[in-house]
Amino acid sequence: CPVVLALKNSSVAMPPPADIVKVAIEWPGAYPKLMEIDQKKPLSSIIKEVCDGWSLANHDQFALQHADSSNFYITEKNRNEIKNGAILRLTTSPAQNAQQLHERIQSSSMDAKLEALKDLANYSRDVTFAQEFINLDGISLLTQMVESGTERYQKLQKIMKPCFGDMLSFTLTAFVELMDHGIVSWDTFSVAFIKKIASYVNKFASDISILQRSLAILESMVLNSHDLYQKVAQEITIGQLIPHLQGTDQEIQTYTIAVINALFLKAPDDKRQEMANILAQKQLRSIILTHVIRAQRAINNEMAHQLYVLQVLTFNLLEDRMMTKMDPQDQAQRDIIFELRRIAFDAESEPNNSSGSIEKRKSMYTRDYKKLGFINHVNPAMDFTQTPPGMLALDNMLYFAKHHQDAYIRIVLENSSREDKHECPFGRSSIELTKMLC
Repeated sequence: CPVVLALKNSSVAMPPPADIVKVAIEWPGAYPKLMEIDQKKPLSSIIKEVCDGWSLANHDQFALQHADSSNFYITEKNRNEIKNGAILRLTTSPAQNAQQLHERIQSSSMDAKLEALKDLANYSRDVTFAQEFINLDGISLLTQMVESGTERYQKLQKIMKPCFGDMLSFTLTAFVELMDHGIVSWDTFSVAFIKKIASYVNKFASDISILQRSLAILESMVLNSHDLYQKVAQEITIGQLIPHLQGTDQEIQTYTIAVINALFLKAPDDKRQEMANILAQKQLRSIILTHVIRAQRAINNEMAHQLYVLQVLTFNLLEDRMMTKMDPQDQAQRDIIFELRRIAFDAESEPNNSSGSIEKRKSMYTRDYKKLGFINHVNPAMDFTQTPPGMLALDNMLYFAKHHQDAYIRIVLENSSREDKHECPFGRSSIELTKMLC
Protein backbone atom coordinates (compact mmCIF):
# COMPACT_ATOMS: atom_id res chain seq x y z
CA CYS A 1 0.00 0.00 0.00
CA PRO A 2 1.48 3.44 -0.92
CA VAL A 3 0.33 5.01 2.41
CA VAL A 4 2.01 2.28 4.44
CA LEU A 5 5.22 2.65 2.43
CA ALA A 6 5.18 6.43 2.94
CA LEU A 7 4.74 6.05 6.70
CA LYS A 8 7.48 3.43 6.79
CA ASN A 9 9.86 5.66 4.89
CA SER A 10 9.06 8.70 7.10
CA SER A 11 9.80 6.69 10.23
CA VAL A 12 13.36 6.03 9.18
CA ALA A 13 13.99 9.43 7.53
CA MET A 14 16.90 11.41 8.97
CA PRO A 15 16.19 14.91 10.41
CA PRO A 16 17.11 17.77 8.03
CA PRO A 17 20.63 19.17 8.38
CA ALA A 18 20.99 22.07 10.83
CA ASP A 19 22.13 24.36 8.00
CA ILE A 20 18.92 23.82 5.98
CA VAL A 21 15.95 26.12 6.66
CA LYS A 22 12.55 25.55 5.04
CA VAL A 23 10.82 28.83 4.12
CA ALA A 24 8.15 30.28 1.84
CA ILE A 25 9.13 33.18 -0.40
CA GLU A 26 6.61 35.69 -1.80
CA TRP A 27 6.76 37.78 -4.95
CA PRO A 28 3.93 40.17 -5.99
CA GLY A 29 1.60 38.57 -8.54
CA ALA A 30 3.03 35.06 -8.12
CA TYR A 31 2.31 32.04 -5.92
CA PRO A 32 4.63 31.76 -2.91
CA LYS A 33 7.61 29.53 -3.54
CA LEU A 34 8.48 26.82 -1.01
CA MET A 35 12.19 26.17 -0.83
CA GLU A 36 15.04 25.05 1.35
CA ILE A 37 17.75 27.60 2.14
CA ASP A 38 21.24 26.28 2.67
CA GLN A 39 22.77 28.64 5.25
CA LYS A 40 26.27 27.62 4.11
CA LYS A 41 25.68 29.09 0.65
CA PRO A 42 26.30 32.85 0.03
CA LEU A 43 23.13 34.93 0.33
CA SER A 44 23.70 36.30 -3.18
CA SER A 45 23.56 32.75 -4.60
CA ILE A 46 20.26 32.09 -2.82
CA ILE A 47 18.76 35.35 -4.16
CA LYS A 48 19.94 34.43 -7.67
CA GLU A 49 18.28 31.03 -7.34
CA VAL A 50 15.00 32.67 -6.27
CA CYS A 51 15.17 35.20 -9.13
CA ASP A 52 15.88 32.47 -11.66
CA GLY A 53 12.79 30.61 -10.46
CA TRP A 54 10.66 33.59 -11.45
CA SER A 55 12.77 34.44 -14.54
CA LEU A 56 13.94 37.76 -13.06
CA ALA A 57 17.13 39.28 -14.42
CA ASN A 58 19.62 41.54 -12.56
CA HIS A 59 19.47 39.49 -9.36
CA ASP A 60 21.95 41.89 -7.74
CA GLN A 61 19.13 44.47 -7.58
CA PHE A 62 17.01 42.20 -5.39
CA ALA A 63 17.05 41.20 -1.74
CA LEU A 64 15.09 39.10 0.74
CA GLN A 65 13.21 40.56 3.67
CA HIS A 66 10.92 39.26 6.38
CA ALA A 67 7.27 39.37 5.28
CA ASP A 68 6.08 40.37 8.76
CA SER A 69 5.38 43.83 10.12
CA SER A 70 9.10 44.59 10.53
CA ASN A 71 9.96 44.24 6.81
CA PHE A 72 13.60 43.98 7.85
CA TYR A 73 16.12 43.02 5.20
CA ILE A 74 17.97 39.73 5.48
CA THR A 75 21.74 40.13 5.42
CA GLU A 76 24.76 37.93 5.91
CA LYS A 77 24.86 39.19 9.52
CA ASN A 78 21.29 38.34 10.49
CA ARG A 79 20.47 35.40 8.19
CA ASN A 80 20.98 32.92 11.04
CA GLU A 81 17.84 34.34 12.65
CA ILE A 82 15.65 32.81 9.92
CA LYS A 83 13.47 30.07 11.42
CA ASN A 84 11.88 27.03 9.82
CA GLY A 85 8.48 27.97 8.41
CA ALA A 86 9.37 31.66 8.04
CA ILE A 87 7.71 33.66 5.28
CA LEU A 88 10.12 35.83 3.32
CA ARG A 89 9.61 38.30 0.53
CA LEU A 90 11.70 38.99 -2.57
CA THR A 91 12.00 42.74 -2.97
CA THR A 92 14.24 45.48 -4.33
CA SER A 93 17.67 45.75 -2.74
CA PRO A 94 18.27 48.27 0.10
CA ALA A 95 20.43 50.40 -2.22
CA GLN A 96 17.77 50.45 -4.96
CA ASN A 97 15.00 51.14 -2.46
CA ALA A 98 16.97 53.98 -0.84
CA GLN A 99 17.69 55.56 -4.23
CA GLN A 100 14.04 55.38 -5.28
CA LEU A 101 12.76 56.85 -2.00
CA HIS A 102 15.41 59.58 -2.12
CA GLU A 103 13.95 60.65 -5.47
CA ARG A 104 10.29 60.12 -4.55
CA ILE A 105 10.37 62.34 -1.44
CA GLN A 106 11.49 65.22 -3.67
CA SER A 107 8.49 64.83 -5.98
CA SER A 108 6.54 67.97 -6.93
CA SER A 109 3.31 66.03 -6.40
CA MET A 110 2.11 66.40 -2.82
CA ASP A 111 0.31 63.05 -2.87
CA ALA A 112 3.39 61.24 -4.21
CA LYS A 113 5.61 63.04 -1.71
CA LEU A 114 3.35 62.13 1.20
CA GLU A 115 3.24 58.46 0.18
CA ALA A 116 7.04 58.39 -0.20
CA LEU A 117 7.59 59.92 3.24
CA LYS A 118 5.22 57.37 4.76
CA ASP A 119 7.26 54.55 3.17
CA LEU A 120 10.50 56.17 4.30
CA ALA A 121 9.31 56.34 7.91
CA ASN A 122 8.54 52.62 7.76
CA TYR A 123 11.77 51.49 6.05
CA SER A 124 14.05 53.67 8.20
CA ARG A 125 13.63 51.29 11.15
CA ASP A 126 15.83 48.82 9.25
CA VAL A 127 19.53 49.53 9.81
CA THR A 128 20.44 48.01 6.41
CA PHE A 129 18.16 50.41 4.56
CA ALA A 130 19.12 53.28 6.88
CA GLN A 131 22.80 52.92 6.01
CA GLU A 132 22.03 53.09 2.28
CA PHE A 133 19.74 56.11 2.64
CA ILE A 134 22.25 57.94 4.85
CA ASN A 135 24.97 57.24 2.26
CA LEU A 136 22.86 59.28 -0.19
CA ASP A 137 23.05 62.23 2.23
CA GLY A 138 19.45 61.50 3.15
CA ILE A 139 19.69 63.04 6.62
CA SER A 140 20.67 66.41 5.13
CA LEU A 141 17.74 66.20 2.71
CA LEU A 142 15.30 65.62 5.58
CA THR A 143 16.70 68.46 7.68
CA GLN A 144 16.46 70.83 4.69
CA MET A 145 12.84 69.81 4.21
CA VAL A 146 12.12 70.53 7.87
CA GLU A 147 13.91 73.89 7.81
CA SER A 148 12.16 75.14 4.66
CA GLY A 149 8.89 73.23 4.87
CA THR A 150 6.73 75.79 6.63
CA GLU A 151 7.77 78.72 4.44
CA ARG A 152 7.51 76.75 1.21
CA TYR A 153 3.78 76.21 1.63
CA GLN A 154 2.96 79.43 3.46
CA LYS A 155 0.91 80.88 0.58
CA LEU A 156 -1.17 77.70 0.38
CA GLN A 157 -1.40 77.28 4.13
CA LYS A 158 -5.17 76.78 4.31
CA ILE A 159 -5.13 74.20 1.53
CA MET A 160 -1.91 72.47 2.51
CA LYS A 161 -2.16 72.47 6.28
CA PRO A 162 -3.63 68.94 6.75
CA CYS A 163 -1.28 67.47 4.15
CA PHE A 164 1.67 69.41 5.56
CA GLY A 165 0.96 68.10 9.07
CA ASP A 166 1.09 64.50 7.84
CA MET A 167 4.21 65.13 5.76
CA LEU A 168 5.98 66.73 8.71
CA SER A 169 4.98 63.85 10.98
CA PHE A 170 6.38 61.23 8.57
CA THR A 171 9.51 63.33 7.96
CA LEU A 172 10.24 63.62 11.68
CA THR A 173 9.47 59.93 12.21
CA ALA A 174 11.96 58.94 9.49
CA PHE A 175 14.54 61.31 10.96
CA VAL A 176 14.16 59.83 14.47
CA GLU A 177 14.39 56.25 13.16
CA LEU A 178 17.48 57.01 11.05
CA MET A 179 19.27 58.78 13.90
CA ASP A 180 18.45 56.00 16.39
CA HIS A 181 20.83 53.67 14.53
CA GLY A 182 23.80 55.77 15.75
CA ILE A 183 25.33 56.06 12.27
CA VAL A 184 25.34 59.87 12.09
CA SER A 185 26.73 62.24 14.74
CA TRP A 186 24.29 64.64 16.37
CA ASP A 187 26.89 67.41 16.26
CA THR A 188 26.19 68.15 12.60
CA PHE A 189 22.85 69.95 12.88
CA SER A 190 22.29 73.66 12.32
CA VAL A 191 20.78 76.23 14.67
CA ALA A 192 17.98 76.74 12.11
CA PHE A 193 17.00 73.07 12.40
CA ILE A 194 17.06 73.19 16.22
CA LYS A 195 14.91 76.34 16.24
CA LYS A 196 12.41 74.70 13.92
CA ILE A 197 12.13 71.55 16.06
CA ALA A 198 11.82 73.64 19.23
CA SER A 199 9.06 75.72 17.61
CA TYR A 200 7.05 72.57 16.90
CA VAL A 201 6.80 71.90 20.65
CA ASN A 202 4.51 74.92 20.82
CA LYS A 203 3.17 75.33 17.26
CA PHE A 204 2.00 71.74 16.83
CA ALA A 205 1.06 71.00 20.43
CA SER A 206 -2.32 69.65 19.27
CA ASP A 207 -0.71 67.24 16.79
CA ILE A 208 0.38 64.36 19.03
CA SER A 209 2.67 62.67 16.50
CA ILE A 210 4.61 65.85 15.62
CA LEU A 211 4.88 66.89 19.27
CA GLN A 212 6.06 63.43 20.38
CA ARG A 213 8.76 63.24 17.69
CA SER A 214 9.89 66.82 18.31
CA LEU A 215 10.32 66.07 22.03
CA ALA A 216 12.20 62.85 21.19
CA ILE A 217 14.58 64.77 18.90
CA LEU A 218 15.22 67.45 21.52
CA GLU A 219 15.98 64.81 24.16
CA SER A 220 18.47 63.05 21.86
CA MET A 221 20.13 66.34 20.91
CA VAL A 222 20.66 67.27 24.56
CA LEU A 223 21.93 63.83 25.59
CA ASN A 224 24.26 63.28 22.63
CA SER A 225 25.94 66.67 22.13
CA HIS A 226 27.23 69.32 24.54
CA ASP A 227 26.98 72.01 21.86
CA LEU A 228 23.41 71.04 21.03
CA TYR A 229 22.50 71.04 24.74
CA GLN A 230 23.47 74.70 24.93
CA LYS A 231 21.50 75.55 21.80
CA VAL A 232 18.41 73.61 22.87
CA ALA A 233 18.55 75.17 26.36
CA GLN A 234 18.38 78.60 24.69
CA GLU A 235 15.30 77.63 22.66
CA ILE A 236 13.22 75.63 25.16
CA THR A 237 12.15 76.82 28.59
CA ILE A 238 10.61 74.83 31.42
CA GLY A 239 7.55 77.04 31.06
CA GLN A 240 7.05 75.79 27.49
CA LEU A 241 7.30 72.16 28.58
CA ILE A 242 5.03 72.25 31.65
CA PRO A 243 1.70 72.50 29.71
CA HIS A 244 2.45 69.17 28.01
CA LEU A 245 2.44 67.49 31.43
CA GLN A 246 -1.06 68.77 32.08
CA GLY A 247 -2.58 66.90 29.13
CA THR A 248 -3.97 63.38 29.09
CA ASP A 249 -1.53 61.65 26.71
CA GLN A 250 0.92 59.66 28.86
CA GLU A 251 3.38 59.23 25.99
CA ILE A 252 3.65 63.01 25.59
CA GLN A 253 4.01 63.39 29.36
CA THR A 254 6.78 60.77 29.36
CA TYR A 255 8.73 62.47 26.57
CA THR A 256 8.28 65.84 28.29
CA ILE A 257 9.78 64.57 31.55
CA ALA A 258 12.54 62.89 29.50
CA VAL A 259 13.45 66.30 27.98
CA ILE A 260 13.43 67.92 31.44
CA ASN A 261 15.67 65.12 32.74
CA ALA A 262 18.06 65.51 29.79
CA LEU A 263 18.35 69.28 30.32
CA PHE A 264 18.89 68.67 34.05
CA LEU A 265 21.49 65.95 33.46
CA LYS A 266 23.58 67.97 30.99
CA ALA A 267 23.36 71.31 32.80
CA PRO A 268 26.61 72.58 34.39
CA ASP A 269 26.75 72.11 38.16
CA ASP A 270 26.16 75.81 38.82
CA LYS A 271 23.02 75.77 36.64
CA ARG A 272 21.36 72.68 38.12
CA GLN A 273 20.29 74.36 41.36
CA GLU A 274 18.96 77.29 39.36
CA MET A 275 16.96 74.87 37.22
CA ALA A 276 15.66 73.09 40.33
CA ASN A 277 14.46 76.43 41.66
CA ILE A 278 12.60 77.08 38.41
CA LEU A 279 10.97 73.64 38.59
CA ALA A 280 9.85 74.45 42.12
CA GLN A 281 8.46 77.84 41.05
CA LYS A 282 6.55 76.18 38.21
CA GLN A 283 4.95 73.74 40.69
CA LEU A 284 6.38 70.75 38.79
CA ARG A 285 5.96 68.37 41.73
CA SER A 286 2.31 69.30 42.18
CA ILE A 287 1.63 69.00 38.43
CA ILE A 288 3.21 65.53 38.28
CA LEU A 289 1.22 64.39 41.31
CA THR A 290 -2.07 65.69 39.88
CA HIS A 291 -1.75 64.86 36.20
CA VAL A 292 0.54 61.80 36.19
CA ILE A 293 0.69 59.89 39.47
CA ARG A 294 -2.93 60.46 40.54
CA ALA A 295 -4.38 60.36 37.03
CA GLN A 296 -7.01 57.70 36.36
CA ARG A 297 -4.65 55.33 34.53
CA ALA A 298 -1.74 53.04 35.29
CA ILE A 299 1.78 54.40 35.00
CA ASN A 300 3.71 52.50 32.32
CA ASN A 301 7.29 51.31 32.77
CA GLU A 302 8.91 54.12 30.77
CA MET A 303 7.05 56.81 32.72
CA ALA A 304 8.04 55.13 36.01
CA HIS A 305 11.67 55.13 34.86
CA GLN A 306 11.62 58.82 33.89
CA LEU A 307 10.06 59.78 37.22
CA TYR A 308 12.76 57.77 39.00
CA VAL A 309 15.48 59.58 37.02
CA LEU A 310 13.93 62.94 37.92
CA GLN A 311 13.93 61.98 41.60
CA VAL A 312 17.57 60.91 41.45
CA LEU A 313 18.62 64.15 39.75
CA THR A 314 16.81 66.35 42.26
CA PHE A 315 17.94 64.36 45.32
CA ASN A 316 21.53 64.50 44.08
CA LEU A 317 21.40 68.29 44.46
CA LEU A 318 21.24 67.74 48.22
CA GLU A 319 24.33 65.56 48.40
CA ASP A 320 26.81 68.43 48.71
CA ARG A 321 24.98 69.95 51.68
CA MET A 322 24.46 66.50 53.20
CA MET A 323 28.21 65.86 53.20
CA THR A 324 29.26 69.37 54.32
CA LYS A 325 30.18 69.84 57.98
CA MET A 326 29.36 73.13 59.62
CA ASP A 327 32.31 75.42 60.18
CA PRO A 328 31.90 77.00 63.65
CA GLN A 329 34.04 79.92 62.48
CA ASP A 330 31.84 80.65 59.42
CA GLN A 331 29.71 83.67 60.33
CA ALA A 332 27.21 83.10 57.49
CA GLN A 333 26.52 79.59 58.77
CA ARG A 334 26.23 80.78 62.36
CA ASP A 335 23.78 83.45 61.22
CA ILE A 336 21.35 80.67 60.23
CA ILE A 337 21.31 79.48 63.84
CA PHE A 338 20.80 83.05 65.03
CA GLU A 339 17.84 83.28 62.60
CA LEU A 340 16.28 80.13 64.08
CA ARG A 341 16.56 81.67 67.51
CA ARG A 342 15.20 85.05 66.35
CA ILE A 343 12.09 83.53 64.72
CA ALA A 344 11.29 81.44 67.81
CA PHE A 345 11.98 83.97 70.58
CA ASP A 346 12.01 87.44 69.02
CA ALA A 347 8.84 88.55 70.74
CA GLU A 348 10.01 87.68 74.25
CA SER A 349 13.76 88.37 74.02
CA GLU A 350 15.65 91.61 74.24
CA PRO A 351 16.56 93.40 71.00
CA ASN A 352 20.17 93.04 69.84
CA ASN A 353 20.97 96.64 70.72
CA SER A 354 19.91 96.23 74.32
CA SER A 355 22.09 97.61 77.05
CA GLY A 356 22.52 94.22 78.67
CA SER A 357 26.00 92.93 79.28
CA ILE A 358 27.71 90.46 76.97
CA GLU A 359 27.59 87.86 79.73
CA LYS A 360 23.86 88.36 80.17
CA ARG A 361 23.24 87.96 76.44
CA LYS A 362 25.41 84.82 76.32
CA SER A 363 23.41 83.37 79.18
CA MET A 364 20.16 84.24 77.37
CA TYR A 365 21.39 82.66 74.11
CA THR A 366 22.42 79.49 75.95
CA ARG A 367 18.97 79.27 77.51
CA ASP A 368 17.29 79.76 74.13
CA TYR A 369 19.50 77.20 72.38
CA LYS A 370 18.52 74.72 75.06
CA LYS A 371 14.85 75.47 74.37
CA LEU A 372 15.51 74.98 70.65
CA GLY A 373 16.68 71.47 71.47
CA PHE A 374 20.37 71.59 70.55
CA ILE A 375 22.77 69.22 72.27
CA ASN A 376 25.52 71.84 72.58
CA HIS A 377 23.74 74.80 74.23
CA VAL A 378 26.83 77.02 74.21
CA ASN A 379 27.89 76.42 70.60
CA PRO A 380 25.04 74.79 68.56
CA ALA A 381 27.29 74.79 65.47
CA MET A 382 28.91 71.66 66.90
CA ASP A 383 25.62 69.76 66.40
CA PHE A 384 26.11 69.95 62.62
CA THR A 385 29.57 68.43 62.30
CA GLN A 386 28.39 64.88 61.61
CA THR A 387 27.91 63.84 57.95
CA PRO A 388 25.37 62.88 56.93
CA PRO A 389 23.21 64.92 57.56
CA GLY A 390 25.65 67.84 57.79
CA MET A 391 24.33 71.25 56.71
CA LEU A 392 21.25 69.69 55.09
CA ALA A 393 19.70 69.33 58.56
CA LEU A 394 20.16 73.05 59.22
CA ASP A 395 18.74 73.89 55.77
CA ASN A 396 15.62 71.87 56.56
CA MET A 397 15.22 73.53 59.97
CA LEU A 398 15.50 77.03 58.50
CA TYR A 399 13.03 76.19 55.71
CA PHE A 400 10.52 74.88 58.27
CA ALA A 401 10.99 77.92 60.52
CA LYS A 402 10.48 80.37 57.65
CA HIS A 403 7.69 78.66 55.70
CA HIS A 404 5.74 77.14 58.64
CA GLN A 405 6.50 79.78 61.24
CA ASP A 406 3.45 79.27 63.48
CA ALA A 407 3.99 75.51 63.67
CA TYR A 408 7.70 76.04 64.31
CA ILE A 409 7.13 78.43 67.22
CA ARG A 410 4.45 76.18 68.71
CA ILE A 411 6.69 73.08 68.60
CA VAL A 412 9.61 74.93 70.20
CA LEU A 413 7.52 76.48 72.98
CA GLU A 414 5.57 73.28 73.72
CA ASN A 415 8.71 71.18 74.04
CA SER A 416 10.57 73.75 76.12
CA SER A 417 7.87 73.47 78.80
CA ARG A 418 7.64 69.67 78.88
CA GLU A 419 9.26 67.36 81.36
CA ASP A 420 12.58 65.91 80.22
CA LYS A 421 11.21 62.39 79.85
CA HIS A 422 8.45 63.58 77.46
CA GLU A 423 10.47 66.05 75.43
CA CYS A 424 10.83 66.02 71.67
CA PRO A 425 13.53 68.69 71.17
CA PHE A 426 13.23 70.44 67.81
CA GLY A 427 16.97 70.64 67.12
CA ARG A 428 17.94 67.05 67.89
CA SER A 429 14.73 65.65 66.31
CA SER A 430 15.29 67.61 63.09
CA ILE A 431 18.87 66.41 62.80
CA GLU A 432 17.88 62.77 63.42
CA LEU A 433 14.97 62.95 60.96
CA THR A 434 17.22 64.36 58.27
CA LYS A 435 19.82 61.70 58.99
CA MET A 436 17.17 58.97 58.64
CA LEU A 437 16.06 60.41 55.29
CA CYS A 438 19.65 60.58 54.10
